[in-house]
Formats: sequence, structure tokens, C-alpha cells
Amino acid sequence: MTPTTTRVRYYDVHSADGTRLRAWTNDADGPTVLLCNGLGTNPHAWPSLTRPDCGVRIISWNHRGTGGSDRPKDRRRVDLDAFVEDALAVMDDAGVDRCVVMGWSAGVTVAFELAGRHPDRVAGIFAVNGVPGNTLGTSLKPLHLPGPVAKAVMVGFAHAGRATGRYISAITTGLPVTATTANLLRWTRIVDRNSDPHVVRETVQEMLSTDPDWYANLALGLTTHRRVRLSSVKVPVTMLAGTHDMLTSAVAMRTAAERLDDVIFIEIDATHFIPFGQPELVLAELKNVLKRIDEE
Repeated sequence: MTPTTTRVRYYDVHSADGTRLRAWTNDADGPTVLLCNGLGTNPHAWPSLTRPDCGVRIISWNHRGTGGSDRPKDRRRVDLDAFVEDALAVMDDAGVDRCVVMGWSAGVTVAFELAGRHPDRVAGIFAVNGVPGNTLGTSLKPLHLPGPVAKAVMVGFAHAGRATGRYISAITTGLPVTATTANLLRWTRIVDRNSDPHVVRETVQEMLSTDPDWYANLALGLTTHRRVRLSSVKVPVTMLAGTHDMLTSAVAMRTAAERLDDVIFIEIDATHFIPFGQPELVLAELKNVLKRIDEE
């Protein structure tokens, strides 16, 4: 499969606490959308949004301590408050007063929290494989684990990663991701089987550049937030869920959608990795969100 032509420009933005963030944009012509990415992920995961002809200008950033962004001086500043500050810093630097905000996975919580705290900055939300709060509590639903048990398992795994990650980082950060690795991830359906192997390789290889203990610290930072108050969200919302998602329950997403006034809920046969498993659908639904807002 031939790699898709993509265009990403990186630049630096400083957040409210002085942390330097590695921001990025596709520099495409079209309406601006702020992307709150999945935890520790990167632009490689969005092949349809990094094409120069996609018709949407994306602005985003790599999380603190990942992908060229600095770690904060205070290691604890990887919580929801910090992520909202980072989102605002990227918007302000780009000269964007208000736009549609798109989130994936943990980034969905950031998108909803941003809309709740700063309703004047958010025109609409496109939520992909994520719930507005209690992220880890919705994991492992295909295994039929109760929410509290699933959260305990995921938090325990993160604590173990933070304790042991520094000892295995020399292995994981230098681990090559080959075509065989990508195909194995597709065959086991950890990622969608129709995912482009080249995109899988690039995305996973970049994620492995982050030390496991820091990645675990990011995950634990999210466990401190409470469920976002959906009554404070008054903008159009589209939620896209994957039936086979091991990290975010489609059922939990549907439940959240039922508590919103202006929402479209879509569930498809997919894993947690819809951004590169169903890239053309992602772009189409994002454009539908933008069209919906223009018509209101």
C-alpha cells in the first residue's frame, strides 16, 4: 500500500505555566479545527487530516513530555487543568477565538472540559472513541468487566508502568516497528484490519519514543478528574464509537450522548483506532459537523 502524501508543520507554543509544547498544523485551507489528541499520540494517526487537500485546517499539539514537547517542571502538571491550558495556548497562538474542537480517546475529555469552562471558545465537538470524564472506568467493556473493576485494573497497570518503565525504556524506545509488527496488530484486531500498515508503523514507532514511565504518569494524571458536567455543554456534538473498542466503551459513549441536547451518535464496526482505521469516515463526519454548525 503506497503511503499517503501528508503535510505537517511543527512549531513551539508555551502554555500558561511556561511549559514548551510541540504544536503542529497541516496548514490546509479551510475552517480551523482544534484537535485534542489521544494520550501520547501524534499526527501520524490522522492520515486523512494531514493531507494538504483535506479541506480543514487542523491545529494540535503533542502532550507534555511526548513528541518533542517538554515535561513540566512540576511532574504533577499532567492533569485535566494543564491539558485545557495547553489547548487554549494552541488556540491563542494560532489567533483562533472560537472553533470546532475534535477529541480522540482522552482528548474527548479535554474537548468537553474546554467547552464547559470556556463556552465562548468552542463552536462544536466531534468526539471519537472517548467519553467526557472517567476515561479509564470505561475500558475493557468487551471483557464484561464492571466499570470500577476495569478502572482498578487500568490504574494498577499504570502504576506498574510508572514504577518499572524507566528500567525497560531502553528496550521499548529502541524497538523497531516493522511491517510484520503492523500486520500482527491488524490480524489480532488491536487496530482495525483495514488500517494502512505504513500508518500503523509510523504511529506506533512515534509513541514508543516516549518513556513508558512518563506515559504511565500521563495516564495517572487523568485519573484525578471527575466526570465532566454535560449540562454545561450547549454546542452541537457528534460522537463516533467503535463496537470493538477495548479502551473506551461504546455503551458509555451512547449513555453520555443521551445526556446531551444536540447530539448525533454513530457506532461502527471498529476498534479504538478509528482515526487510522477509518480515516475517510473521520474526515467525512468532521465535515458534517462543520456543515451542521454553519447551517444553525
